[in-house]
Amino acid sequence: MGVEVVVEDLSKSFGRQSIWKDVSLTLPPGEVSVMLGPSGTGKSVFLKTLVGLLKPERGRIVINGTDLVRCSEHKLYEIRKLFGVLFQDGALFGSMNLFDNVAFPLREHTRRSEAEIRRIVLEKMEMVGLVGAERKLPGEISGGMRKRAGLARALVLDPEIILCDEPDSGLDPVRTAYLSQLLIDLNAQIDATILIVTHNITVARTVPDNLGMLFRRELVMFGPREVLLTSEEPVVEQFLNGRRIGPIGMSEEKDEATMAAEIAHRDAGHSDGSPDEDIRGIVPQLEPTPGLPERMGVRRRKDRVMRILHTLPPQAQRGIIESLTRDEQVRYGVFAGAGVGGQGATAVTGTLVQEPVTGPISVVPPQPSPRPRPVPQQEVVRLPDSEWQPQAGQLGEPEQAEQPEPPSAGSRHRRRWLGRGGGA
Repeated sequence: MGVEVVVEDLSKSFGRQSIWKDVSLTLPPGEVSVMLGPSGTGKSVFLKTLVGLLKPERGRIVINGTDLVRCSEHKLYEIRKLFGVLFQDGALFGSMNLFDNVAFPLREHTRRSEAEIRRIVLEKMEMVGLVGAERKLPGEISGGMRKRAGLARALVLDPEIILCDEPDSGLDPVRTAYLSQLLIDLNAQIDATILIVTHNITVARTVPDNLGMLFRRELVMFGPREVLLTSEEPVVEQFLNGRRIGPIGMSEEKDEATMAAEIAHRDAGHSDGSPDEDIRGIVPQLEPTPGLPERMGVRRRKDRVMRILHTLPPQAQRGIIESLTRDEQVRYGVFAGAGVGGQGATAVTGTLVQEPVTGPISVVPPQPSPRPRPVPQQEVVRLPDSEWQPQAGQLGEPEQAEQPEPPSAGSRHRRRWLGRGGGA
């Protein structure tokens, strides 16, 4: 299983230029996380700092109890062996064929025999779909193949943490989809902790368990994917939808006067070239290719997210609950209502979760809908020349609607109701 990476109050500058400051987040073990952000926000710098290639001005990076910022060079060298890095351009040696490129870390950092190296290299190249390309040079293959060769090289030391710096850069949408599926399949097979830096919104919406965003030298947010995908933060909405109007400008930052002028221009009926459709919302997450094992990180994530569910925004709560199966809803003591409006949508019933979901759960069923009110005889009006007659059960005294038995006042696992409203 992958290891947890804890980042606390991390700040990085180049001279007087602050890149980002006071960044704190946790990469959960064995889960896939994605970091978004406009160009120039220091996403690649963040990856290089995590692996120890750059030194931050302050803060901590804790892996297996070791702070990479303050440990010795020898200890840092050992910790780096836990990492596999896929660089933005593949970073292959142009004079070496793919086999020797992939074998390079094994020859540099281990004392394995050539027979063992060959076995490992061929195994990793098969995992990324490069069987038969071992003798090709990087200049003889496509950009997508170079990315996969770089990924195979990142895997040869069996890393517990994989960092991917814009793996979709330079790839067409089809190759990006294949690479996304490959990363999910790898996570299912080796259960590594994965962090992906990308600008690709499709990757951000479909691949990760956790999602974050850097902007203006700060971490805007980081957490379960549902939080960012349902966020109403202007910078998040602008970035997800690829719109000009918003806080992000050509040079990253935009002043209020420019924003006001853009809004006035749009309100006057001029198109800003942005899509009309708002793509904010939660879409299904990629699953491993059939025949591969289930992702263990998904199981652990559900338990972890349900423990913090009461701390998340209402829209994120709804999205998480609606993604659960009925059995999972019963297990965690939360419920999604039946379809509303005839559209097959779901609504969360009751008031939003405000208490942690822990331990055995006392399940409180949703409030049943009241029965239709019977019509007393005196309210029955027969129209002239009408064949209408009251049906059985429509006359007489109203019956009391059944009420569920309330939970015990002393129950230590009392649940609050989940708020009514449409799905996220």
